[in-house]
Amino acid sequence: MNSQPPSGPLGGLLRAVRGYPRRAPLTLAYVGLLLVSHAWVGYGLSADRAATVLGYLSTNLDNLRDHPLPALFGSALFFDGTLTDVTSTDFVGTLITLGLGVCCCLAWVEHRCGKVRAAAVFLGGHVAATLLTAVVITVALRHGWYPTAVRQALDYGVSYGAQTALAIGTLALPRRGRLPWAAFVLAWPLGGAEWTGPLPDFTTIGHLVAAALGFGLLGVPAFRRQRVRASGPSRAASDFGLQPGSVAESAPSPAAGTEPPPSV
Repeated sequence: MNSQPPSGPLGGLLRAVRGYPRRAPLTLAYVGLLLVSHAWVGYGLSADRAATVLGYLSTNLDNLRDHPLPALFGSALFFDGTLTDVTSTDFVGTLITLGLGVCCCLAWVEHRCGKVRAAAVFLGGHVAATLLTAVVITVALRHGWYPTAVRQALDYGVSYGAQTALAIGTLALPRRGRLPWAAFVLAWPLGGAEWTGPLPDFTTIGHLVAAALGFGLLGVPAFRRQRVRASGPSRAASDFGLQPGSVAESAPSPAAGTEPPPSV
């Protein structure tokens, strides 16, 4: 007797997991790389050696001046968080950035817009937010709003790129859920912000800048338009739990009362 697959949310979740490698292979490979690098610095290196590696790849002002490319791109090969201390606020941050930002929203961008645009979203958000934040840090140092030690601060990870993906992921939601989601994307970095003057800490600034970049991309037609697939619009819609005829796959229909052309 053939067993019926579970229906409802559980069935949708199982279908999403089974189809993930097909829908977002680049994101899946990137998540695997992040897990390997996290295990390497956490368990494969001594504490001193791990601190040296991460310190070299940190995107602080001194590193951006001394070796900008290794710092900018190397810092995106690690995530700053925990997968084991589930009661900590760091774990919540990991769920938001790695879980929602990369595993969910970046995968959605890849499936909707393709590998190239997904990579451009993530790397563009990561690099642009880092450089714009460096400008803010420079200005803040001149005015004495940040301590001078911030020039050598440890700053690495995927969170800026993930924050950009979280913002673009607004399009994946129905209209009634977009405003609350946008509020969440902007509010969560402020929850742990530290204020030493008129500005919050620079990582909070970076997350807000990255979110602004992602929201700015919402108006770009290339990200609002879904790719045409050989499998048809109904297959693409079902991958995200949409029903045929929903907004995400709507297409112009013949005017009411018109007859289709006769077949030859």
